[in-house]
Amino acid sequence: MLAILIAFAALALILPLARRAFGRNVFFIAALVPTAAFVHTLTQSSAVASGGQVTEVVQWVPQLDLAVAVRLDTLSWVLALVVTGVGALVLLYCARYFTDAEEGLGRFAAVLLAFAGAMYGLVVADDVYLLFIFWEATSVLSYLLIGHYAGRKASRGAALQALLVTTFGGLVMLVGLVLLSVHTGTSRLSEIVSLAPSGALVTTAIMLILVGAMSKSAIVPFHFWLPAAMAAPTPVSAYLHAAAMVKAGIYLIARLAPGFADTPGWQEVIVGFGVLTMLFGAWTALRQHDLKLVLAYGTVSQLGFLMVVVGFGTRETALAGLALLLAHALYKSTLFLVVGIIDHCSGTRDLRKLSGLGRRTPVLAVVTALALVSMVGLPPALGFVAKEAVFTALLDSATAGDALGWVALVGVAVGSVFTVAYSARFFWGAFFTKPGVDTVKPVTENAAFVASPALLAASGIVLGLAAPFVDAMLVGYSETIPAEGEGYHLALWHGLEPALAISAATLVLGAAVFIWRGRSLAKADASAGSAAKAYSTVLRVVDLTAARTTSVTQRGSLPFYLGVILTVFIVAVGAALALNRSWPAGIKFWDFPAQAAIGVVMIIAAIAATRATKRFQAVVLVGVTGYGMAGLFALEGAPDLALTQILVEIVTLVAFVLVLRRLPARLGVRNGQGNRVVRAAIAIGFALVMGIAAIVTLGAREALPISLQWPDLAYNQGHGRNVVNVALVDLRGWDTMGELSVIIVAATGVASLIFISGRADNLPRLPRREAKKKIKAQRISAYNAQVSGDDARTSWLLAGRTLAAGNRSILLEVVVRLIFHPILIVSIYLLFAGHNLPGGGFAGGLVAGLALVARYLAGGRHELGAAAPIDAGKLLGAGLALAVGTALVPVFFGQAALQSSFIEGEVWLFGHVEFVTSTIFDVGVYLVVVGLTLDVLRSLGAEVDRQQEDDDADQSADRPEEVTA
Repeated sequence: MLAILIAFAALALILPLARRAFGRNVFFIAALVPTAAFVHTLTQSSAVASGGQVTEVVQWVPQLDLAVAVRLDTLSWVLALVVTGVGALVLLYCARYFTDAEEGLGRFAAVLLAFAGAMYGLVVADDVYLLFIFWEATSVLSYLLIGHYAGRKASRGAALQALLVTTFGGLVMLVGLVLLSVHTGTSRLSEIVSLAPSGALVTTAIMLILVGAMSKSAIVPFHFWLPAAMAAPTPVSAYLHAAAMVKAGIYLIARLAPGFADTPGWQEVIVGFGVLTMLFGAWTALRQHDLKLVLAYGTVSQLGFLMVVVGFGTRETALAGLALLLAHALYKSTLFLVVGIIDHCSGTRDLRKLSGLGRRTPVLAVVTALALVSMVGLPPALGFVAKEAVFTALLDSATAGDALGWVALVGVAVGSVFTVAYSARFFWGAFFTKPGVDTVKPVTENAAFVASPALLAASGIVLGLAAPFVDAMLVGYSETIPAEGEGYHLALWHGLEPALAISAATLVLGAAVFIWRGRSLAKADASAGSAAKAYSTVLRVVDLTAARTTSVTQRGSLPFYLGVILTVFIVAVGAALALNRSWPAGIKFWDFPAQAAIGVVMIIAAIAATRATKRFQAVVLVGVTGYGMAGLFALEGAPDLALTQILVEIVTLVAFVLVLRRLPARLGVRNGQGNRVVRAAIAIGFALVMGIAAIVTLGAREALPISLQWPDLAYNQGHGRNVVNVALVDLRGWDTMGELSVIIVAATGVASLIFISGRADNLPRLPRREAKKKIKAQRISAYNAQVSGDDARTSWLLAGRTLAAGNRSILLEVVVRLIFHPILIVSIYLLFAGHNLPGGGFAGGLVAGLALVARYLAGGRHELGAAAPIDAGKLLGAGLALAVGTALVPVFFGQAALQSSFIEGEVWLFGHVEFVTSTIFDVGVYLVVVGLTLDVLRSLGAEVDRQQEDDDADQSADRPEEVTA
């Protein structure tokens, strides 16, 4: 099962590329995995028969009892067959439904296959957190599928509506799952159901889970998203909204019913909302003119029907509910696929405009009739077998004195009457000849187009004839609910009994309703009811609240934002300190007298920064505090941290200087410096609170710090003596990987603020051969100038002559020419020595970045292009790829992610050599830092230079007389 999930994901990634080669036939390739999964599930039939199960478990975080656990029992076996079987047929149908000219077909195929994989994972998951992951994945993927026609407002709105409703329900459900997991001490779904605890907390958890299930399965009041989702392509409706996604909530109710059906409030919620949904959906379906909407509201009605039956909580209803679920998936997916064919053939789904289609497409009419036979409950279809079982089970419960049994029986019987009525209206509207309506002239379609719905419809009939076999395969689920006596068994004929009479009455009354009013009912003004209006109202309120909150809080003032943040910090932390009772016995002001001296310098610099009138002066003074921190690190025996801090301060200073070029030199030119008293109060308050918090924190320690174990861990586990570097690339590698992602996001953010039309690398570069020729030509020109007595300066850098004479420094060019390569060598030394000595990928990357900074400062953007022959984005991507690869490779060898390996031996010429695989991770860090520095220089430096040159050129063009003069 886990291998099948991996196959779903892998093929989904490949499909967009395969679309180019195979066109719409890419759906045949997509159908391979669900077909294989269907066959595999069938091979497990004997194992799950009569209550057996197949499990697979891969430990994830054993300490937290988290595992990737999947299980195939009778219930998940049936749902897996539905998900994979119907999924494969829908994918095959798509190959004829879409044309090669359809945009985004590869992406659509990939998303639909990924959805099938997520749905398969949901029904086989045996861990509540794994189930939730797949649950939310189906919501996200359904959003993409419903919104496939992104150019249509209706599609976008319907996709967002479905996403918001189902995601909201999923988050509510997550709270319930967490409560159950914590209360029972396990996250295994099978164990939770087996333990079946009780109590107020459990009741609360179950009600929260039911909210998630009801929202996913479009139960009133969450029903309105399903009809709106009919804006999706018809294959999506056939799969998501008939056979797969909407079944997720029903599946979860069926999964929990054996253990929690006796929970207070369970039956009342299940029966009440289920019956209401069935009646509302069926009545509204009877009022639609769009065939697809008839089926949509019919699906809402049938989902309410399923909720009542599978959640009722008796052994007989469990068997009947599972049979009904299987029948519903077959006939409803058939009907949606038929609607797609009708739309293709006639160009309309409006039953008022369809006439005579039955004579033109008799095969399609027969297929539709077979599906409707099962939906209304006529023999010998599986729908008839299931409905007989439902009526028998509910009647037995009602006659035994259960009042809810009577409510459920009467409710589903009345709902079945309306089901017959709208089913008859569907067939009449689609295929009958109507007086006064032009006969449609259908387009001839490929016979393969009808194959999928025909196979699904025929399956409903075949399984009805094979009712004893179906009973033998499904009874394992019903036996999980204890009951006295011999249980009910599925059969095509039970003789003349009350259930048969009820079923016959629903058929007769349903036909009468159709004949009486079915042809003339007008479409309701508000088909989705007040729930849709409530949804729209909530969205408007949220939008209005967000807009007003944004207008108040997002004022475009950085001092205001900082003031709010610091004020909240002062109030929150200050209140905690006021309630604190664990004050330290004494305060140690310093370990070395030099620390006090450094502290005084930092304080003076900080105060001077507040009095500075020029921006550059303020930046330099603020930097003094950073260098002071480096000095404190050095005194505490952390040279690695001190080195990194110094390098960070240098690079930061360069970045600040680049930014300051576009700002006024003096502070307060554009924005005044008002509210000084308020700012001073906030600053002093923050300083006091932060200082007191530091004192309290340092004095509150009661146990030995874990940091005492780090040197031993670094040496024995990470095979390195530099504790800081080993921690970054090995012991806490996950943190570093996250920080690398943040760095890349920061680089992208900085670039997006500068680049106007795109982020493509636009540094001026020359091919290597042309660069060498240019250098040689410059040397010859300089030699000739010296011979002729010309005072032209020699270009020590490739792009030196591109700078104006007043901006060039021959001394700087000479120095940079001499130190550039040594700096790079030092950076590489720091990279590889950092595992045992001060350095590492971060420090080495900063040093290499400083080499690029020197080239840029000496020769401008042309020199930067010559010094960096590779795009910054490629460096960032390569670095992250190395880091992620280092994390994943150990997994394929049976080790934990980021587990490092140590290699040592004697190598000729080099002697004794030691190598730790975490060094590869450090190389990734090195590349990311170099890429970040290059991206900052490219955006804040080179791009700003280019924009300034363009501005100067435009100003010169506006004043041609000045240029002439």
